[in-house]
Amino acid sequence: MALLGELEHQVMTVLWHRTSAASVREVHDELSAHRELAYTTVMTVLDRLAKKGIALRELDGRAWFYRPAMSCVDLHADEIVALLDSCGPDSRAEIWARVSEKLQR
Repeated sequence: MALLGELEHQVMTVLWHRTSAASVREVHDELSAHRELAYTTVMTVLDRLAKKGIALRELDGRAWFYRPAMSCVDLHADEIVALLDSCGPDSRAEIWARVSEKLQR
């Protein structure tokens, strides 16, 4: 299950809104416009997202460039399915029914 932490989600949001791969510097610059954040923290988060298979990375010269491995919708759908699967088939149906009710409100 790949639940994202707050910073991981912010980093992925930057990647999801780009049309091309982003360097660590580009992601850091965009995020630090809104909050104080160390470059090495962004680098570590991007590395972990790549290791989790949520982001893809490619080396260009000496810099890593990152892009999403999946869309935001696909990632969250996978998270929901993983959460439902962890509860067993009987609970899964009941949970899904309650979620559907709440979404209709």
